[in-house]
Amino acid sequence: MSGYSARVIDVDVLGDPFRLRVLSDLQQFADPDGDAERAGISCAQWPLFGQLWPSGQRLAEAMADLDVADCRVLELGCGIGLASLVLQRRGATVVATDIHPLAETFLAYNAALNDLPAVHYRRLDWTRQRPDLGRFDVVIASDVLYERGQAERLAEVILAYAADDARVVLTDPGRGHAGRLARELLARGFEPDPTFTDGARDDLRTFRYRRVAVAA
Repeated sequence: MSGYSARVIDVDVLGDPFRLRVLSDLQQFADPDGDAERAGISCAQWPLFGQLWPSGQRLAEAMADLDVADCRVLELGCGIGLASLVLQRRGATVVATDIHPLAETFLAYNAALNDLPAVHYRRLDWTRQRPDLGRFDVVIASDVLYERGQAERLAEVILAYAADDARVVLTDPGRGHAGRLARELLARGFEPDPTFTDGARDDLRTFRYRRVAVAA
């Protein structure tokens, strides 16, 4: 018995079909071994990873046409992993990360559901660095700024794993913390990517930054 219920949904990403296993609803909680509690995930937060949120859909769409040739891509807070699955289907080198104890299970299931090879997954606590992950040419995330203090922490995580010449793509539903994140990234050497214009059709926003290595 899993202790939670799930369903399969069909999703279109700019004309490319995907099937995803998601939680049946937000009234779910199962933590028999206390893994979520140890990770600081409350019962109210627990089911959030298992849904396809509009920001996650937007990030997946951004990944559908991002130039990722010869790039290592890191997804922070992957949840059910749609953006990473889009990248996997495109042949990109992607590592998906999350702290939720069920994220790996759902990601693996969804890769198999779409006849894709397993996506490389690593459990990542933002308060503890993992040098074994290495550095990435692209860092992506969606809907990860729930509280004001998360902006500074997220900026530090991006800095820790971004290569000297790196791009960052974030999608956010407009909770009001994206501006603070922008300031934190600017203070760490990132700049808004001038090659990208956000064509947001609603309250969802896509933010892109880049850091360019300075020649010695």
